[in-house]
Amino acid sequence: MKMIVAIIQPERLNAVKESLFAAEVHKMTVSRVKGCGQQAGYDEQYRGQVKSVNLLEKVRLEIAVNENFVERTIEAICSGARTGTIGDGKILVLDLPDCIRIRTGQRGSEAIG
Repeated sequence: MKMIVAIIQPERLNAVKESLFAAEVHKMTVSRVKGCGQQAGYDEQYRGQVKSVNLLEKVRLEIAVNENFVERTIEAICSGARTGTIGDGKILVLDLPDCIRIRTGQRGSEAIG
């Protein structure tokens, strides 16, 4: 089992969800987050004051998958999120030692579904 965490541009969320649904990946958690990477932010002027914006709006997807869904999930996220410019995001693949479905008490890959 793996936990796939993806940080993407907010405007690419719908495209990523469509790609994931086409790959038969339907279970995910989506959060709005702020962060910076290679983009490093920008300066803007607000009411005559220059303000440095270095934490940019992003979307974080968390998807728990069984081993046979790892590659198709990664490919779906990449195809939906890729624009070819700096700031497209990152995908992290983490080992998931256990998963418990609260309603039924199932454990492991059965709990992920």
